[in-house]
Amino acid sequence: MLDDHGVDEDLDALIHSADLDNLVRMIDNRCSDRDWSGLLRLRDRSRSAVDTGRQLWPAATLAEYRLALLAPAEFVAAVLDESDGLSGRFTIGPLTEVAAQNHSWGDLENMLTPGPRASFVAHERAIRGEPVATPDLAPVLDIPTRIQPWEPTYSVATYHENEAEFPAPDLPDDWESIEAVPGAEELDDDVDLAVRQLVEPWLTASNGRADSACVSGSVAEALGVLGLRKARICEIPSDTAIAWIAWAGASGGAHGRRPGAAAGRFGAWWLLGALGDLLDEWPVPPEQLGALADEFRWYRWNAFEPEVGWSLQLAIEDPRDSVAWAIVASDTAS
Repeated sequence: MLDDHGVDEDLDALIHSADLDNLVRMIDNRCSDRDWSGLLRLRDRSRSAVDTGRQLWPAATLAEYRLALLAPAEFVAAVLDESDGLSGRFTIGPLTEVAAQNHSWGDLENMLTPGPRASFVAHERAIRGEPVATPDLAPVLDIPTRIQPWEPTYSVATYHENEAEFPAPDLPDDWESIEAVPGAEELDDDVDLAVRQLVEPWLTASNGRADSACVSGSVAEALGVLGLRKARICEIPSDTAIAWIAWAGASGGAHGRRPGAAAGRFGAWWLLGALGDLLDEWPVPPEQLGALADEFRWYRWNAFEPEVGWSLQLAIEDPRDSVAWAIVASDTAS
């Protein structure tokens, strides 16, 4: 950790009076002045003040977010230090994703403490297009950093000083109406749990719901198990489906904490493994998952209702084994 013991009377006066408004102004000023040491002191002392009853964690959170986004690599490493279990708890996005926006893996690799956070940064950089090949990463995600030929271009967050954008992938809308078929017998598999793990922040920290059905038969029968009578479907390419799954897994929904693009990509791989009944064989060779994705037929669906909030409504057919799935996960702000 960089030295926090410099004299900083103006900062200490604001900390003592718990002046949150002026601490935020000081954060803006120190960013403008590129006073990263002073900003790190502000982060550390605001956080320590919480122990004395001064509720200054919003200033600490904003300061470390700005450091991860804007500061040189050594300061990014300070806020991502593996011994610091508090960093990033309340920021707009996970600091590993924030840091990866403006800092290359080459800049950060030798600065970061080896461990899970460094691993996430490496995966985030790979998703953003940087070739990352390091055998020494902590095996947190258990998938390769290298983007595979069958994978999509993933949607990534864009972080600004006070806000962020989380674009969803573009989805085709060439709809076809179908009649759902009720009464099919559900099959046991690991897909429902994989879906719930994928959108866990929507379910536990927000207003979300998730359900899935697996049947021996067609998409129409899988949708019937979900209680539909009529629906509309639109076939989508496998890479678009994977991008959509990963976007859902990266999102915190309306009120949950965002896991980030690296976690979303892993969630897409894990769900694909569940669809192929391959989780007992994990980690699965990437080319095997890619071949599986190409064998399936992928559809987006809805019941003629407007799509609001956060939504993943996906149907899949395995023509080889005559098995189909229908997946629904959604979250809203209210």
